[in-house]
Amino acid sequence: MASFWVSRASRGRRSLKPSLSSLFLSNPLTSPTRPTPAVNPNPSLIVIPIRQFSILTPSFKFSRENEESSCCSNLALVRRISTLSNSKNEDNKHGTGRELSWIDLYLPRQARPYAHLARLDKPIGTWLLAWPCMWSITMVASPGHLPDFKMMALFGCGALLLRGAGCTVNDLLDRDIDTKVERTKLRPVASGLLTPFQGVSFLGFQLLLGLGILLQLNNYSRILGASSLFLVFSYPLMKRFTFWPQAFLGLTFNWGALLGWAAVKGTLDPAIVFPLYASGVFWTLVYDTIYAHQDKEDDLKVGVKSTALRFGDSTKLWITGFGMACIGCLGISGYNADNGWPFYLFLMGASGQLAWQIWTVNIYCRTDCNRKFVSNKWFGAIVFSGILFGRLLS
Repeated sequence: MASFWVSRASRGRRSLKPSLSSLFLSNPLTSPTRPTPAVNPNPSLIVIPIRQFSILTPSFKFSRENEESSCCSNLALVRRISTLSNSKNEDNKHGTGRELSWIDLYLPRQARPYAHLARLDKPIGTWLLAWPCMWSITMVASPGHLPDFKMMALFGCGALLLRGAGCTVNDLLDRDIDTKVERTKLRPVASGLLTPFQGVSFLGFQLLLGLGILLQLNNYSRILGASSLFLVFSYPLMKRFTFWPQAFLGLTFNWGALLGWAAVKGTLDPAIVFPLYASGVFWTLVYDTIYAHQDKEDDLKVGVKSTALRFGDSTKLWITGFGMACIGCLGISGYNADNGWPFYLFLMGASGQLAWQIWTVNIYCRTDCNRKFVSNKWFGAIVFSGILFGRLLS
């Protein structure tokens, strides 16, 4: 049982009221068992017992999710309480102010800033970039056959490299903005951990590796893949000029829907590939608008634009329309590709996952927006499974 003593100067001994001696400091994480009042050995001291609680780990921490729980739940009494682990304390002593990841634990110190610059510890961006590639490569497979695993491996590596390159370009162009935003001010370039020259050099290294992958494809795919670099370099600037940077991100992130088909066939089938590409663009408008709601206050402060600011309280209406367009385009693409019945069964499941995101997201809670955004890796996996089984059983 945990208890604490509150000292009181006593001008005269007064008997305490029964209601005062039974005060408890409630905590949502405490045991529901009401403790027995402690014996007060000194009447000049007030004893206020609190509920007993058990923590399974010696170091316990309320994360940002708990801090923001007032916007996500009714636990308004929970405040930011932290007992940091030794490693986190050591990290903060060195001035990083950032939660530890596998990068900080396992990579050499010199490599850590570059790994953080490429967001290697946050794989969701790689998943979102890779899924349209996998959809296209699987869609082009012959009926009754598995997709080309070598091509899928190449595109998986390409997605990792291109996503890292995109993050590097973004951080180089936005370093003046990132320093003004709490969530981004500790990024390697914005914080000064890396110089712009080091960032540009790292970008060149990533693009060189990406070129090595691109050269393994056919000539048609090489030209098509190289043309996507215009989108990669221009997207980070769009939020300075238009409220629709999420649409430009959709055009960029889903280029693999075109490239995957071309890498296998050496050409494009517009009736299949264009609806597939459009479905990815609408999907991006859904998840990145949800993501943008995390930063809308900071965006207003620094003067950049987003669909979150454009739609405001009408966000759910807009992204519902984008979600319906995404599912519709996927259905058209699968129908034109003669996918089997499992494709439509999984498409219903994907529709449910997307509807769950849209209907339940709290656009005023950063934690919930991030949770729904990250869940899109499962939407991509469901669609991929539908295309795969649809091809095998068609």
